[in-house]
Amino acid sequence: MKQLKLWMLAAILTFCGISVLTSCSNDDDDSNETPADAIDEQLRQMTLREKVGQMFYVRPECLDTTIHFNQSGGIDASTVKLTDIRLQAVNATMRAVNEDYPVGGIILYAHNIEDETQLAQFIQQIRALKGSPLLCIDEEGGRVARIGNNSNFNVKTYESMNSIGNTGNPANAYECGNTIGTYLKRYGFDIDFAPVADVNTNPENIVIGARAFSEDPAVAAPMVTNYLQGLKDAGITGCMKHFPGHGDTKADTHYGYASSLKTWAEMLNCEMITFNAGIKWGCQLIMTAHIAAPNVIGSDIPSTMSSVILKDKLRTELGYQNIIITDAMEMGAITQQYSNAEAAVGCIQAGVDIVLGPQNFVEAFDAVIAAVNNGTLTEERINQSVRRILKLKMMH
Repeated sequence: MKQLKLWMLAAILTFCGISVLTSCSNDDDDSNETPADAIDEQLRQMTLREKVGQMFYVRPECLDTTIHFNQSGGIDASTVKLTDIRLQAVNATMRAVNEDYPVGGIILYAHNIEDETQLAQFIQQIRALKGSPLLCIDEEGGRVARIGNNSNFNVKTYESMNSIGNTGNPANAYECGNTIGTYLKRYGFDIDFAPVADVNTNPENIVIGARAFSEDPAVAAPMVTNYLQGLKDAGITGCMKHFPGHGDTKADTHYGYASSLKTWAEMLNCEMITFNAGIKWGCQLIMTAHIAAPNVIGSDIPSTMSSVILKDKLRTELGYQNIIITDAMEMGAITQQYSNAEAAVGCIQAGVDIVLGPQNFVEAFDAVIAAVNNGTLTEERINQSVRRILKLKMMH
């Protein structure tokens, strides 16, 4: 099993363009090297650009620089809409950009997916990109299901996670996660940005609502862990979202500022019950929320940009040691306050491992490289995140 794991890591890093030590696959060499040792050795062989690339998971459109961006770095909705572009194949521009900007993951949205034939071809093309990107999708079930809500795919669909929570039977959450995971694996995905671990305690919430299993954390927690287990048993890595909890908000972070006024003690008695359950289960990915939590942080900055939330609370107090990934950095709660450079560098300083969906990937990537070169970030800080990311890639 050890030799298999090392072989898998070697294959991953070969795709990244990194030479692999022959001793890692030499059956005659019965060394005591562990997977952690192998990862450290590969880190020593990777360039800074290869490392930084692993920390970005982006839309396919981020690699096509012929798409015009507005002054704030985002796609200008007044001139172009992603749903109109319908980027559904890797083109020459994307390949050329990718030569200088390797990427650790690609997330596909509904407009990137037409049918089974197109999806299979697109994923094959993405697999060939520099950085050996993992394939990601938001496939929660219910209203957020990029494949389930596409009539060209014949898969089982679900009313909502709240309807599953209302059954009171965690086995139903397992069945949902396993069913979704099974078809995602069949189509070629690696990561599902699900389940929603938020506790829907605010009836005025316009963004979570029925996406959450329950307004009761005691009901939601076993649903979350069973859904994660269902995905895992199908070969898909799940991701709990949105830390520290988007359930007690009124506004939508897609468009601007949103906040929870709870104290940390109040969160420990509600939202953290579900997140703690998932951490103890062994969740590999936790997605941040862009919500402000002023009574925890002491300011109105988004949780994604807060070391109090990510380092002090999630890492130190809750003991979470796996990957922290942002919610999409193109969302209004981030772009209305930060430039591409500030957002990318700032969230990594706060404790993030993966920057998801920056408005302008090239600009954000360059900013992180510059931050390392000028000492704002250390290369060891980059290494900390890349170790976690390469460990995850060993599982796929």
